Amino acid sequence: MTPKFKAQAGTFESSDIMILIEPLEKDSGRKVDISSTVILQFEEDIKKTINQVLDRLQVKDLHLIAKDKGALTQTIEARVETAVKRSLGIQEGTM
Repeated sequence: MTPKFKAQAGTFESSDIMILIEPLEKDSGRKVDISSTVILQFEEDIKKTINQVLDRLQVKDLHLIAKDKGALTQTIEARVETAVKRSLGIQEGTM
């Protein structure tokens, strides 16, 4: 699947992660940018978790920006899945 819209999920609060997704042109692949307060300790774990969710959802051709404030793995998974579903038009954000 390829994202159709720009989308986001999460917050900048402590112990959370903000996920921003924007579609890329066909066959561009994935571009994942991470900034985190714990990047030195957990960058590889964060990347692995993000890519596992994207693989499970079969998502390609996107630019994903993750702004982490110490989120747990389950939070990262939920935020990535929500942002992907919003970018596909499957789920809407709350007002």
